[in-house]
Amino acid sequence: MLIHLSVRQFAIVKSLDIEFKQGMTAITGETGAGKSIAIDALGLCLGDRAEASMVRPGADKAEVTAEFSVADLPGAQKWLEHHELQSDEPDECIIRRVISAEGRSRAFINGAPAPLQLLKALGQHLISIHGQHAHHQLLKADNQRVLLDQYGGLSKQQEQVKTHFTALGSLKKRFNELQASQSQRQARRQLLEYQVSELDDFALQPNEFGELESEYKRVNNAQVLLEQSQLSFYQLYADEEVNALSLVQNSIDKLSDLQDSDPALTPIVTMLQDASIQINEAAVELRSYLDDLEIDPFRMQQVEQRFNTCMDLARKHHVAPEQLYDYHQTLAEEFKNLQQDDDLLDNIEAELQQARQQYVQSARMLSEARRKHAARLSKQVESQIHKMNMSQARFEISVLFDEHAEAQANGLDEVDFTVSTNPGLPMDSLDKVASGGELSRIGLAIQVLSSASQSVPSMIFDEVDTGISGPTASVVGSLLRQLGESSQVICVTHLPQVAARANNQMFVAKFSDKQTTETSMIELDEEERINELARLLAGDTLTESAIANAKELLKLN
Repeated sequence: MLIHLSVRQFAIVKSLDIEFKQGMTAITGETGAGKSIAIDALGLCLGDRAEASMVRPGADKAEVTAEFSVADLPGAQKWLEHHELQSDEPDECIIRRVISAEGRSRAFINGAPAPLQLLKALGQHLISIHGQHAHHQLLKADNQRVLLDQYGGLSKQQEQVKTHFTALGSLKKRFNELQASQSQRQARRQLLEYQVSELDDFALQPNEFGELESEYKRVNNAQVLLEQSQLSFYQLYADEEVNALSLVQNSIDKLSDLQDSDPALTPIVTMLQDASIQINEAAVELRSYLDDLEIDPFRMQQVEQRFNTCMDLARKHHVAPEQLYDYHQTLAEEFKNLQQDDDLLDNIEAELQQARQQYVQSARMLSEARRKHAARLSKQVESQIHKMNMSQARFEISVLFDEHAEAQANGLDEVDFTVSTNPGLPMDSLDKVASGGELSRIGLAIQVLSSASQSVPSMIFDEVDTGISGPTASVVGSLLRQLGESSQVICVTHLPQVAARANNQMFVAKFSDKQTTETSMIELDEEERINELARLLAGDTLTESAIANAKELLKLN
């Protein structure tokens, strides 16, 4: 619950400190005194937009601090723990908002800087504010659905629908993307099918091109290789008249006889002996090479044809011939993936149908829960407005489920609040039947009833009783008083019948010395409450009759 609100240099407030209590608190004051100023300031702590005009003229900044007790709020405690924003005092939560004269804003939760999104998220666990124009929001179908869901406490069912809606949306997006590109994939697949088939038929193997290129060069030069190898063998070894081996051997024989005359010839002889061995071995290898070297015209044709085909395919696909094998594998993989995409499209279509069924099932369960709570809320609202001088009125909430409608995050229901204000008149939408005063009464009844079912511990009603008076106002006061028995209720009102039902009452006053204006708020004791209620009843001139009526109103508590 809200414990304390501190306001500094905000609008016409110079300094304000307010202690709030459990139960129902009424805030009254003269017209224009700024009865809603505390609520406006509190709204900043709940993430409302800040403006430079909110800073009191002449001040360099405005500051608002709200202190809450979260002792009985496990949801708020869990939220603070999840975001690591706990206070040193486990049952305390302090929200502070500072606005500079230039309009810059800073926010803090338990002393830690926080963005406005976190203020708004935390505020949902702490307090709800019902503004004076909330009745007009009843005319919107979306708000009618929200009020019904709040009343029924259907957050879990809503979350299930939202989860299935998100999953359905993801599948639908993927399906649409694949379907949109299907014609492009089809054209690409046809091209790849031809290319891959052509390369499959050629069936180039890993590293084959390097081997093929070497063999191509060899067979293409086979005749030259044969002729030059035979000539070299003849010159090295086979020529009977003179060959390299016999010449070297002859030099070895002559120089060996001279080694005794000059030892310097010894290393030369050794080198010649080594050369003789090398020449002999080379001749042996060359003979073996000639024995193996065959000129096979058929093989030459095969190698040349495959080599040329490889070169042609490489040029056709704009790749280097040594990259043709890898390019073939890449195309084959792409072709395989395109085939899988078509299979995936069929699979996603089946999953999409299943996801739609799951979504519809969860939306149907939410709809059934809505219809159940709609029947109960209809009876309760009708009962309350009968007490508010609408004794002949009928009120119904219809929930129409359409499983073929386009999926929405909030389900497949059309929620409609209908009313008949006089006997014999048909039921119709609020905007077609209810007058401004009737709409105020219906709206207030719905707000009070829906708020009573929420887990938010503190509720603020800002002049929501506008448009009602007399006995109806007394009923409204009783409703708010009853709501205050289980929650903290703060009500800004101009009706004495409502203010009298409060457990506590605060008075807002505005002072001006023609140079500056300042607003203050004080808690009233019993005598002050009587005088304030009398003022609300009779105006600024207090009469004995008005004071007596004020005392009678307070006795109702």
